[in-house]
Amino acid sequence: MFMIERERIDSTVKKMKGQAANILTLINLSLGALALMFIFKDDLKVGFILIFLAGLFDRFDGMVARKLNIESEFGKQLDSLCDLISFGIAPAFLLYQGSLFEFGVPGIIFTILFIVCGAIRLARFNITEFNGSFVGVPITVAGCIIAMCYLLIPFVPSYVFMFFIIAFSFLMISSISIQKR
Repeated sequence: MFMIERERIDSTVKKMKGQAANILTLINLSLGALALMFIFKDDLKVGFILIFLAGLFDRFDGMVARKLNIESEFGKQLDSLCDLISFGIAPAFLLYQGSLFEFGVPGIIFTILFIVCGAIRLARFNITEFNGSFVGVPITVAGCIIAMCYLLIPFVPSYVFMFFIIAFSFLMISSISIQKR
């Protein structure tokens, strides 16, 4: 009887260990979605903080997967879907709500362009073999830089943010090679 219970507990622990990275990835997604909710309610400061918290969980999910040797194709795909929300949509909407809305339709177009380029970047990453360097600026980097622009809104003219969002849109889908650290 005791042996059966021990096996059941061992099996449960093994399953939980196997999903540890995915749980962190889903926390990343949840923080990104929560950031969007706050951004929609015009609480940009909280949205900004949540995007950066999502970044911390995104950093740890890959580390945990490698440390526990639980990397999987499912985890890779899940991570990309979550990254599109937390580092594509949320930062783009944060900058749109904070500044780009002033430009009307061009502000909308450039906001959407950032999201589209982020999706392309992630799709390209998912179908290529990783050789130690990224092709194009990773969406997590681009999204965090776009989110940090929020801090500059009181000090920098709005047109500068149009330049930043266009630049990082194209940097994500560029052929620039960036070594992973």
